[in-house]
Amino acid sequence: MQQVTLKNCDKPMPAIGMGTVLSSRPGADPSETMKSTLLEAIKAGYRHFDTTFIYQSKKPLGGAIVEAIHLGFVKSRDELFITTKLWCTFAQRDQIVGACKLSLRELQLEYVDMYLIHHPLRVSETIQKFPVPKEIIHPLDIKGVWEGMEECKNLGLTKGIGVSNFSRKKLEELLSVTKIPPAVNQSNTFTVLTVEDELCKGSKNQFLIHRFICIIRIHYRSELGAEFCGE
Repeated sequence: MQQVTLKNCDKPMPAIGMGTVLSSRPGADPSETMKSTLLEAIKAGYRHFDTTFIYQSKKPLGGAIVEAIHLGFVKSRDELFITTKLWCTFAQRDQIVGACKLSLRELQLEYVDMYLIHHPLRVSETIQKFPVPKEIIHPLDIKGVWEGMEECKNLGLTKGIGVSNFSRKKLEELLSVTKIPPAVNQSNTFTVLTVEDELCKGSKNQFLIHRFICIIRIHYRSELGAEFCGE
């Protein structure tokens, strides 16, 4: 499978990956269903998997990885590229390393390959419903949170760090305070809406835009920069 070399990431990223969201269906254990699905995906050749706190898929993914190694679908965990994210309730400087370590325990891993800030905001309570009540949404301390992300990388908890759902304005704000620039920006792509033009416009920084295709829940990535934008 084609791989992409990322700046500020210690490992190449497979160009195609699979998103994971735990869902249920009548008469089935959703966790076991997801685990078996992910195991089949690894057997079929997928090597990049995306998860996060709100997807509730880290434990099934971790179980699938352990079993895939046992069955010989992959020789070691190093053949896989695992992306997870910092959820909004943990988006404070003193909680980030602990949140990353919690993700590693659930995934049964010593490190992830990419750790992303899920949204450029913080919520002060556990989200119980959507849309999220405005009174629990707060601005993100970009400098403080990014320092926590950089600490995760320096501690070896992740090979790379990045962001998700960041606008160009938020990226510019982030880039003004980084020691380690983000390797990727993950964004949604819909059939009737794209953020690509807005992100490309005026961008001189080299990182990846990492698009999530909501219809089929598959991620694909392509390089973002002056050449890609036609500048």
